[in-house]
Amino acid sequence: MRRGHPASMSCLIAFECVARHGGVSRAAAELNLTQSAVSRQILQLEAELGAALFKRVRQRLVLTEAGAVYAADVRRILAELADTTYRAMGLGGEDQTLNITVLPTFGARWLVPRLPRFQARWPGVTVNVDTSVIPFDFADSPYDAAIQFGATDWAGAESTFLIGETMVCVCSPAYARALKTERDLQHATLLHQTTRPTAWTNWLEQGDLDLGQAFRGPRFAQFSMVAQAATAGMGVGLIPRFLVEAELAAGAIVTPFARSLATQGAYYVASPETRSTKPLVRAFVAWVAEEAQTSARLE
Repeated sequence: MRRGHPASMSCLIAFECVARHGGVSRAAAELNLTQSAVSRQILQLEAELGAALFKRVRQRLVLTEAGAVYAADVRRILAELADTTYRAMGLGGEDQTLNITVLPTFGARWLVPRLPRFQARWPGVTVNVDTSVIPFDFADSPYDAAIQFGATDWAGAESTFLIGETMVCVCSPAYARALKTERDLQHATLLHQTTRPTAWTNWLEQGDLDLGQAFRGPRFAQFSMVAQAATAGMGVGLIPRFLVEAELAAGAIVTPFARSLATQGAYYVASPETRSTKPLVRAFVAWVAEEAQTSARLE
């Protein structure tokens, strides 16, 4: 590709569309272009790349090896560009927009149901909520704040403690009928959450129980999945109580044993040092900490 002459956006969009449909005609219909116009864009892109992107197999256009690699990258880049564009469009008045990221289950079950109370205090503010389960750098992200589980050592950020994690055993009422004592767990299916791999081991050791194979049983990526599996009668899960208050109140799940497990980690809200002094960010941090204190008192 000649320096200073990258592939045009229209060529990339046409290429992605043809790759997805496996032909020019349907791509042209989707893009509201003529077939010859789409074909010219593909030929132009291949000329700039110096590589064939398609080969004809019977009546279909099939990606070459180079085309398949290029298509995956182009599709990802176009998706990221669309997401960035929508985010910029949604910012509007920047001072009235808050971008936060949160763990999926914590966000869906704890934060989002409480957000109306924040917006009642700050009418006109737009709160955009994303989810993340892996560490990230605030410097390379659009987030004003993040709620994560772990410790306070987040480089370039200020962290505020929200709530500790007390895990309880949960299962369906029908499943609980077979659990007369904790030792009955040796015949039960233990449900695990992947980021708390030693939870069951710690719970059993706390009770001086050696049932063998504490790591047995299916693993789930999120606590919400563990809750659903427990509700469906798949086994017994260990879940932070505040994440399953609704199911417990409704009787969909029960706690067969009173003993709980306090984990070493906790939930924190963090904001980058470059944005932590913004009035809206400070207001959100103070509000979510207040909500967490209330939640902890009620637990």
